[in-house]
Amino acid sequence: MATLAADAARFGGAPNRPQALALTYQRLMLVMLVFAGVTLMIVGRLLFLQVFTDRSGAAELSNPLIPPRADIVDRNGVPLARTIDAWSIGVHPDRMISNPSELAAKLAELMPEKSADQYKAMLTSGRTFLYLSRRAVPELVSAVNALGEPAIVFDREPERLYPQTALAGHVLGWTDFDGHGVTGMEKVLESRLSDPALRGQPVGLAIDSRVQAAMEAELGAAVAKHSAEGGTGIVLDVRTGELVAMASMPTFNPNAAGKSDPNALFNRATMGVYELGSTFKPITVAAALDAGVIKSVSQRYPSNAPVQIGRFRIKDDHPIPGSANIVETLVHSSNIVTAQIADQMGAERMQAAFRALGFHEPAYVELEKARPLFPREWSRATVLTSGFGHGIAVSPLHLASAYAALVNGGIWRPATLLKVSKPSAGRRVYSEETSLKMRKLLRMVVVAGTGRKGDAAGFRVGGKTGTAEKVSAAGGYSRKVNVSTFAAAFPMDNPRYVVIAMLDAPKATADTFGFTTAAWTAAPVVSKVIARTGPLLGIVPDESREIDLSDMMALVAKQEH
Repeated sequence: MATLAADAARFGGAPNRPQALALTYQRLMLVMLVFAGVTLMIVGRLLFLQVFTDRSGAAELSNPLIPPRADIVDRNGVPLARTIDAWSIGVHPDRMISNPSELAAKLAELMPEKSADQYKAMLTSGRTFLYLSRRAVPELVSAVNALGEPAIVFDREPERLYPQTALAGHVLGWTDFDGHGVTGMEKVLESRLSDPALRGQPVGLAIDSRVQAAMEAELGAAVAKHSAEGGTGIVLDVRTGELVAMASMPTFNPNAAGKSDPNALFNRATMGVYELGSTFKPITVAAALDAGVIKSVSQRYPSNAPVQIGRFRIKDDHPIPGSANIVETLVHSSNIVTAQIADQMGAERMQAAFRALGFHEPAYVELEKARPLFPREWSRATVLTSGFGHGIAVSPLHLASAYAALVNGGIWRPATLLKVSKPSAGRRVYSEETSLKMRKLLRMVVVAGTGRKGDAAGFRVGGKTGTAEKVSAAGGYSRKVNVSTFAAAFPMDNPRYVVIAMLDAPKATADTFGFTTAAWTAAPVVSKVIARTGPLLGIVPDESREIDLSDMMALVAKQEH
């Protein structure tokens, strides 16, 4: 009775079992409704995330220190640098259970880049975490995992991959383990490549991987054949300043830049400065034509006697008897005549001609570059020797940009490794009339002069050889060691590209008959590159076409040599 009374009191009245059960059911239903509501909210949220969340970065690595990085592609969209998932192998030394000496010996067998003693020092350091290997291949991960040490851990992280291996290594540069550009375009484009908002938009370079491959192959073959210290090659669009190819030998693989010979990391195209010899003679002639010092290519100068400067004499290996006109001067590469032309120009006008081409400052390009050796004092000796490429040292890229101006109508434009939609306006350095004359003169050098081996059938190549004695480490010039360069452009009736090849300290071979000059070493490289790449660049060889050289040929024919 007491229990019933209590129940009655609790339910506010007389004992009523059905009423109590009904109240219990109501409370249960309320709980179930609340539970169902929460469940629906969770499911709804998941559906919302499934439908509306951008999961394009879902495969991103767990390493938050490495930013996402956009691809680099060539002008045709061929990938040159991209980011992929790779493995890292780490260890928690403070959690080790294996014998450190035994484990270190096994690690040294699998990863010989460190010794067993070095691995043992890492394993016994007491540190909370150390990397054993970064960017490890899956086979190595499996082998290390099989050692069975639980303190060794594996993770995925971004790896910058260069799928074309060594191709354009000096242009691309490389990144460090934290994903930041160290050198090359990787460094130049750091902010653009690492911008998460632009990660899906690759950066297009001016480089054409097909042309780059041909240049590297031919240049590398020449460096090996002539046992040269190195070399460089450039293909430059004369209308836009775009660098379609830029090679430096020896080269390196940016996938393993840290294991490369330091000498291979040096980009000779932009970081090397050289006295480029007779390749400067067309520049001197063009400046003199514009200045009115040379009034006609038929103008003659004494050519059979050395030019005296103090106790030194400027001479030719094979002097032209009597006198020579401007065509003969370039065809036979006369130092004697070119020095006289520079002398007539004088210090002020020669300096101005070189400054207009940017020879007094680092080459204009996005990459790292060296400052040229531009004379501070312009004595008469400096003026005369600079006319044929001595006493002033510039990079091969300086020369390429200058030759573009010589043949493209007289406009100097900055070189660029980025693909451009609209070329720079540039600045005029030669008149159109002078540029036309220079195209004919350069073609004459290849047709009838020292550049014959640089010709390529049907491509109407024009250019100039340059063989300069190399400065020796002991001071002065070495008579037996040369820097051999051939600077060319094609096709000369409608110039599109400049092609430069330079070999540093080439050695003679049986087929060069003891010569190390540019005519025998560098010119054939240019010929082969043009023959291989001309059609790729949209230039169809046509042996029936030629720039009109009748006036030039007549001038050469007047002099017997």
